[in-house]
Amino acid sequence: MMILSLKNIHLTRERSSILAGVSLDVELGSFFVLMGPTGCGKTTLLRIAGLLDVPDSGEVLFRGASVPRKGRERLGVRRKMATMFQDPVMFKGTVFSNIAWGLRIRGCSQRETALRVGEVLELVGLEGFEERDASTLSGGETRRTALARALVLDPELLILDEPTTSLHQSFKRELLGRIKEIHDRTDMTFLMATHDFTDALAVGDTGAVMRDGNIEQSGSMDKILFSPRNRFMASFTGMRNILPAEFCASEALVRDLSIRHTEEKSGHGFLAVPPEVIVISTAPTVTSERNRFIGIVRSITRNGTTWDVELDISGILLTAAVTTGALDELGVSPGSQVHVSFKASAVHVF
Repeated sequence: MMILSLKNIHLTRERSSILAGVSLDVELGSFFVLMGPTGCGKTTLLRIAGLLDVPDSGEVLFRGASVPRKGRERLGVRRKMATMFQDPVMFKGTVFSNIAWGLRIRGCSQRETALRVGEVLELVGLEGFEERDASTLSGGETRRTALARALVLDPELLILDEPTTSLHQSFKRELLGRIKEIHDRTDMTFLMATHDFTDALAVGDTGAVMRDGNIEQSGSMDKILFSPRNRFMASFTGMRNILPAEFCASEALVRDLSIRHTEEKSGHGFLAVPPEVIVISTAPTVTSERNRFIGIVRSITRNGTTWDVELDISGILLTAAVTTGALDELGVSPGSQVHVSFKASAVHVF
């Protein structure tokens, strides 16, 4: 069952198209991630999804029912949602008063408010912060307080707009882990926007990628990661070694280099060879790989815990990811001739 559906959403501002016929479905209980570069329309779409803004045209459905563009029924649906904004503002006062703000507006008793605030403080890892002045919180603590302020309303749909923006990497990982844990512990549906595909992979199970006010691709995170539909998607998901090619059945011609793959494709397109699937050796090896070439090492650079070895294969540059141990064993340096191989099934085509 879909908890939220957006159908053919259009929005224009100052004669510029912001959203151009966007449609997406968010399944009940899922963790849906809306991805895309800065300025592609993610925040605008989230505000429409959260019933904070109204599109020029199109339809928002909640649990299969169309949401009116105004009126008490729309307000009733909106109260089943909560939004954590990209740059949360703390009201003057304590952490407790900030979190309890929405409950007070809804007329909750002091006893119920205290109980629910205590529960969400435990969820976000801020036990004992009740009387802290909200203005003294760190960036990570502020985000967790804003998250608690949304969670305390017990929404059916929690909307998170770039929740880790501007956070230090360690705080980002901690907050993402906390958000994922909360999703797993509750029956809420999460809809999160991010420009960082790594963040999306850390928490999401389904999602969509936006570009210039349109949806480029949607589906499971595995489908988006491993089966990008075009070059933009391949670049956005972090694929490397993306090459233009002419395809004929299961063969791709990259300039004069023939690369085998497992798809049936013809005409012009692109292929990508993940660096981690490329095998380098200093002598010929007996392997089942259908792609086997001679290459020259152009450069060797560290990339985190591995090394990027740039290879020149008949004028085509490919980068292989090699562990420190494997690199030491190879004993190669720029200018070395090596044997290069990779499986046809490891080549992505689009």
